[in-house]
Amino acid sequence: QVQLVESGGGSVQAGGSLRLTCAGSGSTFERMAWFRQAPGKEREGVAGIFTGTGTTAIADSVKGRFTISRDNAKKTTFLQMTSLKPEDTAKYYCAADAYGGGLFREAEYSWWGQGTQVTVSS
Repeated sequence: QVQLVESGGGSVQAGGSLRLTCAGSGSTFERMAWFRQAPGKEREGVAGIFTGTGTTAIADSVKGRFTISRDNAKKTTFLQMTSLKPEDTAKYYCAADAYGGGLFREAEYSWWGQGTQVTVSS
């Protein structure tokens, strides 16, 4: 059974920081990413990483504020979020796949976590 379990979400004030963790198990993960979705909005890619090379992709909306990293031995990826803004409020989902592909292509991910809520107050 492949599982992705997110943690680290919570409520913070604007300007604060949070670190999200996605712990994977049951497979080798070539590609891992974070997506987010707010009520009434489409799900969007936030950050992705190829685990072998460390190559990353960061959405323009969070560039300079968010950083993605991974611990391959633990099959875990992290999303470090700083300078949080109210518009960052969303449910954040971890996605992963055993093969290469587009980091922000939702249809090319095989597995998804249940999500963790991030709420940023003004």
